[in-house]
Amino acid sequence: MNTTQPNPETVQAPPEGVGSIRSAATWFIDRSTLPRHGEAMLFAKGFRDHLALLMPLIEQLAARRDADDVPAKTALAAVEEARRRLCEPEAAGLAGEVARVKRLARSVVTLCDHHDALTGASKCLACGHGIEPGEKWTPYDQIRPSGGGLRTGRVHATCRNEVRHTGR
Repeated sequence: MNTTQPNPETVQAPPEGVGSIRSAATWFIDRSTLPRHGEAMLFAKGFRDHLALLMPLIEQLAARRDADDVPAKTALAAVEEARRRLCEPEAAGLAGEVARVKRLARSVVTLCDHHDALTGASKCLACGHGIEPGEKWTPYDQIRPSGGGLRTGRVHATCRNEVRHTGR
């Protein structure tokens, strides 16, 4: 393990609303109709803001791991991809711009997943409460929301039927 451990006070907690931003990003990715330009810009700003919080957090969490730790290396590669996407200029036309914002959204989802993997934390995507060790859960990618897209994550076994019925 890394001999230089960061001070726990320097590693921020995940930004408030990680579950909600992950849900918003997934919803935006799965959206089949084009939003208005202003709406796309609002989503882009939110995704950029969350990436700005998540990227250093992932880097700090990865620094706590061995240099050859595969999950840490993968997470750092995702941070670099997110940085590249943040530098993409605004695209021409609404369809091009929505495609660019969807790439930002994919980076948000990916970094949220890497945060969960590096911390061992897991929240139920249905109710938002933590999934405690020993609690029964179901991978969320086995449940399709009403939009037909797949989402990654976990849900409590008791929340599984609610997700199916409500389409959350």
